[in-house]
Amino acid sequence: MPHRMLRQLKDGDSVEDVYLAGNKALRINRQGNPYLQVELRDRSGSMVARLWNATEQHFHAFREGECVFVRGRAQLFQGNIQLILTEIRPATTETWDPNDFLPQSEVDVSVLWNRLRQLVQVKDPCLRALLNLFLQDEVLMQGFVRAPAGTRVHHAYLGGLLEHVVHMLEIAERIFGDGRSIYPDVDRDLVVAGIFLHDIGKVRELAYATHFAYSDEGQLVGHVVIGVEMLQEKVRQVETLLGEPFPQELLLRLKHIIVSHHGDPESGSPCMPMTPEAMAVHLIDHLDSRLHMILRELREDRFPDRPWTDYHPHLERRLFRGQTNHSSANQQTSSPNG
Repeated sequence: MPHRMLRQLKDGDSVEDVYLAGNKALRINRQGNPYLQVELRDRSGSMVARLWNATEQHFHAFREGECVFVRGRAQLFQGNIQLILTEIRPATTETWDPNDFLPQSEVDVSVLWNRLRQLVQVKDPCLRALLNLFLQDEVLMQGFVRAPAGTRVHHAYLGGLLEHVVHMLEIAERIFGDGRSIYPDVDRDLVVAGIFLHDIGKVRELAYATHFAYSDEGQLVGHVVIGVEMLQEKVRQVETLLGEPFPQELLLRLKHIIVSHHGDPESGSPCMPMTPEAMAVHLIDHLDSRLHMILRELREDRFPDRPWTDYHPHLERRLFRGQTNHSSANQQTSSPNG
């Protein structure tokens, strides 16, 4: 039987299918009875599932990151669909396809990769040698084109990191492109290299073979520090290749872009951007990640006929769609017969 995506479930639907188990917890309801809460996932999204009157045996029957067979019914609760389960157990390998559970970029990864190679062309010989060494590292680039940009917030799908970086490079090309830069005093080469490298540490920070999670290194160190370490390693290779020291101020500026790209300490950066290029990378990163989240929320909202979405905890706001479908209104307005 073909897999039924979580996004397709409606109130009252009976469910007998396999999903990926995410975070789980054994909790107590208002009557003092235990229940199991688990986040179920597939490539269409995630959903909360609950098994009433659960026991420790139910809780320990499967692990987070494993595929589980569930039986139950979809139920509308406070504006969202949840699953009320009667059964949950580990799935056998013969009953599921791994491709059903990891969301993937809607854009062909090979197209994104070719565009990346076009956009990371720089004039500075040291930066060009550095970027080429990264691009020629087959193991690293295999991870780079497969990794998500996050586990759930933005570009949380296979190829998400590559897509995010390409989008950022496209924005930078329109702002700082040769011969048409709006800000000619900003070093385009440094911005391009900084965009390519700002999240490079996520290749090792995140685990994405069977499900999305943080690696041990990712939790203990984080992608900012990992990215600086990876940069330092490649710089040593550049020095061997060119037979001369890598310019120290250039290296310092690259490191600063990586460590400041979140914008401030409250957002995860050790320091704020203090160069024009670091500020540019931070703002472009913020623009692409936030617009991606907003557009995805509007596109995937379960109640597209409502003028407002539900409150989004990461965006810290509800989103206004309007009283009519915005895209339909645009199409009607632009009609030659309108």
